[in-house]
Amino acid sequence: MDVQYQGKNIADILDMTVDQSIEFFSVNAKNHNTEARIVMKLQPLAETGLGYLRLGQSSDTLSGGEAQRIKLASFLIKGSAEKPTLFIFDEPTTGLHFHDIRKLLDSFNALISKGHSVIVIEHNPDIIKCADWIIDLGPEGGDMGGNLVYEGTPENLIGIKESYTAQYLKIS
Repeated sequence: MDVQYQGKNIADILDMTVDQSIEFFSVNAKNHNTEARIVMKLQPLAETGLGYLRLGQSSDTLSGGEAQRIKLASFLIKGSAEKPTLFIFDEPTTGLHFHDIRKLLDSFNALISKGHSVIVIEHNPDIIKCADWIIDLGPEGGDMGGNLVYEGTPENLIGIKESYTAQYLKIS
């Protein structure tokens, strides 16, 4: 006989997405401390746009962006560090729906509000527009790139003719 909790065995629970498990454990979280702690541990995963992942999903199936967001969520779960930390993310929005990109931006802002610094290497115009400071390298990739095209605020980038990033920001 399977061990069950609220009509589900471990295989059922591991097959749930993060969002489904938050909903499942939230039902009893008001009356039981264990369920409340489970929800608190899962919430940062949902807040970083990972609510679609299954609890039992193997880590070797994650994209690089998903792995970075799991690290971000684990830091958010632990809470504040004693001293400010520098976070560097390499294209964390890869594969994200625009609603999840908003969640990721909120997570970045939560880090910044706690005194941490965030550097993001990104091509997504929604992320670029929200940056405090941009370093645009190019104008092309490979042998035709690597030169400083622009450094400054997103608002001033739009006037730089040599910047492909500026062209995409004008469109979006």
